[in-house]
Amino acid sequence: MQVNMDDVDFITETTLTIRGTRRRTTVPKTIVDRLKLTNGDKIRWIYFKNGSILIVKVKGGT
Repeated sequence: MQVNMDDVDFITETTLTIRGTRRRTTVPKTIVDRLKLTNGDKIRWIYFKNGSILIVKVKGGT
C-alpha cells in the first residue's frame, strides 16, 4: 500500500503486550481524541494481503 505523506496527519508507534492468549496494545491518545473514541466503542482491523493494516472506527459501535 502506497502512502502519500501529504495525506498523513499523525504517525506514532505502540507496543504489543502478549501474555498467554491475551494480546493488548494501547490506542494513542491523539487517535482516541480525533476519532472521538469512548469506552465500549469498536475499532475494525483490516489486514491486506501485502501486510498493510487499516484500522477504522466502527460507526454505531457503541
